[in-house]
Amino acid sequence: MRNGALLMMFSFIVFVLFVTEGGASDTSTAVSKSAKLEVSFVDSMWDGKTVPTGQQCQRFGGSNPSTPRLMIKGIPPGTNAVIMEYSDRSYPPMDDGGHGRIGFKMPENTKEIILPSVPGHSFDLPQGFFIVSPHQAPGWDKAGAYMPPCSGGRGNSYYVTVKAVYQPSNENKEFKLLRQAVLELGTY
Repeated sequence: MRNGALLMMFSFIVFVLFVTEGGASDTSTAVSKSAKLEVSFVDSMWDGKTVPTGQQCQRFGGSNPSTPRLMIKGIPPGTNAVIMEYSDRSYPPMDDGGHGRIGFKMPENTKEIILPSVPGHSFDLPQGFFIVSPHQAPGWDKAGAYMPPCSGGRGNSYYVTVKAVYQPSNENKEFKLLRQAVLELGTY
């Protein structure tokens, strides 16, 4: 009976160790799945509270407006592009990427990157960038891939959704979403 109890206790310890090891493996998998895409501004003029002066659309006096430079960290394995969707939360027709959806092609296994600015009111994008869909109000202000905040200073809330994706080919507009984050651009 004593040997049976010892055997049972030994089996229990082995089982606990096995489950714990498996659990640790599962935990690391869960951590990698729940790891966050981190997006921040590179330039201090962008604070996420107020759109910087001059960075509004040309219709309201913007002077060479452009997207902010972005630092993106926590890019998951398999990502070969990032998509930036610029939006006006306060005006539904321009929400969900209405101010333009712009992509940037990059080598797989890039873990972090600083994205340069993209000029507003233009289809001429810096190298590596591509247009997913241009902004949705070319009749309101000059057409282009990106329309800077353009509410006329009414206090609208602007943000960008950054998506780490896998794009099967350059011609394919279908993307597999791997991770995403939202960054508040500020109010204007």
